[in-house]
Amino acid sequence: MLAILRPYIALYKHYFWQILFGLSLSILTLLASVFLLSLSGWFLASTAFVGIAGLYTFNYMLPAAGVRAAAITRTASRYMERLVDHNTTFKILAYLRTLAFRKILPLSTHQLAHYQRADLLNRFIVDIDALDHLYLKLFSPIVTALVTIGVLFIGLASINLPIALIITIILTTTLLVVPVIFYQAGKQLGKTLAKQQSEYRLLLINYLQGQAELILFNAQPRYRAKLDELESNWLYNQQRQSTLMALSSALVLLIAGFLTLLVLWLITQYTLSPLVALFVFVSLASAEILMPIPGAFIFLGQVLTSATRTTAIFNQTPDIQFVAKGKMIDLSSAKLQFEQINFSYPNQPFTVLTDFSLTVEQGEHIGVVGKTGCGKSTLLSLVNRTWEPQSGHICINGIELNQLDEKTLRQAIAMVPQVITIFSDTLRQNLLIGNQQATEQQLIDVLHQVELDKLLTTEQGLDLLVGQGGRALSGGEIRRIGIARALLHNSPLILMDEPTESLDQQTEQQIIRLIKQTCKNKTLIMVTHRLTDNPLFDRVISL
Repeated sequence: MLAILRPYIALYKHYFWQILFGLSLSILTLLASVFLLSLSGWFLASTAFVGIAGLYTFNYMLPAAGVRAAAITRTASRYMERLVDHNTTFKILAYLRTLAFRKILPLSTHQLAHYQRADLLNRFIVDIDALDHLYLKLFSPIVTALVTIGVLFIGLASINLPIALIITIILTTTLLVVPVIFYQAGKQLGKTLAKQQSEYRLLLINYLQGQAELILFNAQPRYRAKLDELESNWLYNQQRQSTLMALSSALVLLIAGFLTLLVLWLITQYTLSPLVALFVFVSLASAEILMPIPGAFIFLGQVLTSATRTTAIFNQTPDIQFVAKGKMIDLSSAKLQFEQINFSYPNQPFTVLTDFSLTVEQGEHIGVVGKTGCGKSTLLSLVNRTWEPQSGHICINGIELNQLDEKTLRQAIAMVPQVITIFSDTLRQNLLIGNQQATEQQLIDVLHQVELDKLLTTEQGLDLLVGQGGRALSGGEIRRIGIARALLHNSPLILMDEPTESLDQQTEQQIIRLIKQTCKNKTLIMVTHRLTDNPLFDRVISL
């Protein structure tokens, strides 16, 4: 268990002072709660004792002030503790998500093929979210309870050592034993819940995305029934987990009640003073100390499963490795050479490219055509190192790709994919993906180049919100933004994969004219199905 959680516990060192501050506030809150209850009980008992004894002098101002001070302290420290603890937890989760993204990003297409997008999303969001139990519901309550029990022992021992020892032993034993019992009871249930949550999200996303196919093949009722069955099982297991939570709370209350009766009996053997109420109310307050602990361990199985799934991504080593410091190349031009390239996809019986050789001179425009599945898009993927050939060499300006560091390779190549991704942000931010250092004037100039200057005539200008997936733009405008990004990147080699796919003939001709004009002095390789693009190319390669 510790081996699985150790990497995540190690993250706490980056937030040591925030965690220490949060723990201090948690301890202060618990002590204020115990002090408030015990002082109130002692105050009432002392008042009654004074009346029975017929005494006329009793300083009720100090206890009354203490009660008010404890109540205010408890409220203020509880608010601050929640604020600090949740802020720290969110920072840890943000760090984990950033780390997860950094680990996922370099993985090859082959490695990512083992995960469905919904599964990756589930690990990225739900599994990392589950790790907040580690600090908020496990680490913090245990440390807080141990420190509070220690402080109570010191305070009570000065009044009555034997009873203070009994209270401390019972509380400590409960703290160490009861969580283990409920961890064992909820371990398998937590694993099952984590698995069902992941499966449900995966099935639901596939169900929503595949509506057309499911309706077409009359499979929607069967798939929906499967989804409903999984949801029912998930809800049933959540109910079982809630039952365990209720049992843990009931057991803690039972132990606190037993401790109260025991202390009440023991203290009356020594004295009948108001101190009886003090010890009794401290015992009652012990329920608040112990209450969060058993329930937290019920979720531990779920946390361990989520940690295991997250670690599986973190521990992967990218198949495609870049050298730390590669050779320098001239980025003002690009001559591309393929030499005896052989490539086949993993677990596929046929070879996609066999002894493929090609030289693309600087400034040359090459069209690549062929049947679906013949390797056109694969050719571009080999150039940007999304895949690696099994044998052969690919060189830019005489230097092999695997001798270039990643930054240099990315600077040398601009890619216009078949599907242009437009984010739900401003036009400016979507263009800056091509070059983060581009000035406002450069953005305006490139929009004129790709004939999107009409977008600048709007009231928002570059701050125009384009919507998720570019809902405010037409298909041709989205293609032009992809080309604008490539131009901003200012690379000598441009790769395009079906840039005119799904466009009407008029828009297609506009895009072809635009590419011919803007890529005039650049080396261009374009994958296409349409021979009407031939006037754009110096050569057409058929695969």
